[in-house]
Amino acid sequence: MDFDKLSHLPEWNDDDFRDEEEEGESWKPNPTREACKALYLQWQQVMIMLNGALDSMNSEEKEDGFPAAYWEDHKAMLLGDGYQVAVKIRSSEVGLYTIRMENASIIRKNAQFIKSAMLTMMAEEVIDDEHGEVIREEIDKFRLLFREWVSTFQKDEYEDEWGLFI
Repeated sequence: MDFDKLSHLPEWNDDDFRDEEEEGESWKPNPTREACKALYLQWQQVMIMLNGALDSMNSEEKEDGFPAAYWEDHKAMLLGDGYQVAVKIRSSEVGLYTIRMENASIIRKNAQFIKSAMLTMMAEEVIDDEHGEVIREEIDKFRLLFREWVSTFQKDEYEDEWGLFI
């Protein structure tokens, strides 16, 4: 079994984010990209845990609970949100401040939703408490890296037409 593929996410490759303008400047430190890479690698860990917990979830219909189809839909929604976090992390490296801020907002919302969903799934005994707690702890580690990453953003000359990220 290839444990590197358990997250179902592509591996981080620094060369994917180099452009012609950076030619010859690869030696210079890039704190935003380094923080972005650390964030992405941590999210891979969250996704490994999430995939494992959701693959082993107990979605049998209970007399006083939600129907099994509800939990299958919930699983799909959580995985979709998780994969979107990875996409938004990687696509934030386009370098524009407003794109980074927009992506950061979506990332935060999805990570918070997944973390809180674990509480519901544990309370309804759909996933094991141990699985839910590990996922929540990994998201807490992710949150700390997220804060570091966002602190590296530098406002540029482009204006946010919606006036949100000014």
